[in-house]
Amino acid sequence: MDLLIVRHARPIRHEVDGEHETADPPLSELGHQQAKRTAEYLRNEGVDHIVASTMRRAHETAMPLAEMLGLEIELIDDLKESDHKSKAYIPVEEMDADGAEAAEILEGDIHAKLFSDGFDAFEERVVGAFNYVIESNRSKTVVAFCHGMTTMVYLRSILKFPDPLAMIVDYCGITRVRAAFVGIRSVRSINETDHVRDLIDR
Repeated sequence: MDLLIVRHARPIRHEVDGEHETADPPLSELGHQQAKRTAEYLRNEGVDHIVASTMRRAHETAMPLAEMLGLEIELIDDLKESDHKSKAYIPVEEMDADGAEAAEILEGDIHAKLFSDGFDAFEERVVGAFNYVIESNRSKTVVAFCHGMTTMVYLRSILKFPDPLAMIVDYCGITRVRAAFVGIRSVRSINETDHVRDLIDR
């Protein structure tokens, strides 16, 4: 089957301080434009099924394609981002010009901040989620709307590179994986962005 993994479009900045709250931002106005452009790009790919992370930014990115094709979106909680328990989501484009916010994020144990449940648990649930999608959609084309680190860790499981932070996918970047049911996974492309290039270089 053909698996197209799409990182969500650009969300707004979202910070919370409630004891049981976590940051789960919607898309920005620009993000909605990116999502629509991505849907137009994928509409003729022969998509049979759409899945998405349960986080709002991924679900909202999936909606234009689902509406164009008349398909339901299957929400999969295990595709949510690595830092899903974080109380802040700050798009890189909105961080302080002096780099103070980025420095604060990078200070200390970066892996502990990026992986709410620990790296091993995150990798296990992400790989399990994609295996479920593959096994449930034999000979189909499926688009999975999720997150940057979700994509990176899944690619790491296939390509065996050591550091999941060594690769980046952009907003609405498309990664293609050919998945055989005998267990072979072949990466066909990583981070296709031509369809949104003018909407992410702002």
